[in-house]
Amino acid sequence: MIIESEDELLKLKEIGRICANALQVMSASLEPGITTLELDQIGRKVLEEAGARSAPELCYQFPGATCISVNEEIAHGIPGQRVIRPGDLVNIDVSAEKDGFFSDTGASFSLAPHKSKIEKLCRDGKRALWVGLNQVKSGEPLARIGQAVGAFAVKNRYTLVANLASHGIGRSLHEEPAELSTWPDPSEKRMITEGLVFTVEPFLSLGATWAEGGDDAWTLYADPEAPTVQYEHTIVATRNGPVILTLPEGGA
Repeated sequence: MIIESEDELLKLKEIGRICANALQVMSASLEPGITTLELDQIGRKVLEEAGARSAPELCYQFPGATCISVNEEIAHGIPGQRVIRPGDLVNIDVSAEKDGFFSDTGASFSLAPHKSKIEKLCRDGKRALWVGLNQVKSGEPLARIGQAVGAFAVKNRYTLVANLASHGIGRSLHEEPAELSTWPDPSEKRMITEGLVFTVEPFLSLGATWAEGGDDAWTLYADPEAPTVQYEHTIVATRNGPVILTLPEGGA
């Protein structure tokens, strides 16, 4: 969507903050011994107490309030009886709706004992997100985002998963502009419009270039199998850069 009023911006900031708060509370609860279902229930409680609804449940009948992906799973992991163990790499993706507006955020977390290459991957995954965010400015090509993230990945000897893209958001969870590449994409010719609402969410990996489905209808796995992280914000594009909507209470 393209924001047309201050009221729309305020409502988008509200749902963005709710999603960010849920992610923050869930990450603080992440420890060995907890199941992904228990973690999901924590996120559901944050959303419901704020008057929000899980977007994947609402829009796609996803079997959980949030997506929780562990190790070999890189996206759309279904919350269940899987027990989080020491050393696991966990991605939490939270998207929700309130008052007809949607937001989406995510982050990856490494549990102790930490492997140095995984810790570095997480640090660089956050850096890749900000490299992309720093390209956002109305009037500029959308392709700048993927070009910059791609250059960062090559420089630091990572790969990017090239079939999990950013997307427009606002009045629905996924809307135009669809399939926003966070990798170099010569076919991307669209421009960033003032007030455009979309996500930036690169998937940085130690070798994977694709996401493949598995035995269920949802969970995606790295191909070739390799540790992969995702960090995501929902933003509004302005002539002065991005306004980040998915910041928790206090803006941390």
